[in-house]
Amino acid sequence: MANIIIRSGSLLDDVFGDLMKGFWVKPMTLADEQELDIRIDVKEDDKAYLVKADIPGVTKEDIRVDVDGNLVSIRAEVKRASEAKDGERVLRSECYAGTVSRSFTLPYDLDLEGADAKYADGVLELRLPKKSGAAARQLTVK
Repeated sequence: MANIIIRSGSLLDDVFGDLMKGFWVKPMTLADEQELDIRIDVKEDDKAYLVKADIPGVTKEDIRVDVDGNLVSIRAEVKRASEAKDGERVLRSECYAGTVSRSFTLPYDLDLEGADAKYADGVLELRLPKKSGAAARQLTVK
């Protein structure tokens, strides 16, 4: 007697199975390729927010910080390229040029008069003073 195997789904599901799972959700990256993103730490004291953003491989001229009320946006132009020197042949080149950005909101509006931004060793440091008179309010539900 022959063994009969009953499967649900199509033949394509069996053949491709996990290969295509999540294929359209996230771009594929190579094992040695680093994803480009901006990672941040935000700390707060009584007067200001202190933000540290890791943005390696860019120059300070390629960074833009915008503040609108309590919304902070950080944007950077990333340029990665390999150049061949005289007598060299490029066998593989994985160059990247593009923009990375990150936006986040803070609980209080910011006072831009005393704001400060520094960039060194791949780390952007922002000191963003809170606007005076800014305090959390609680609304009474009627």
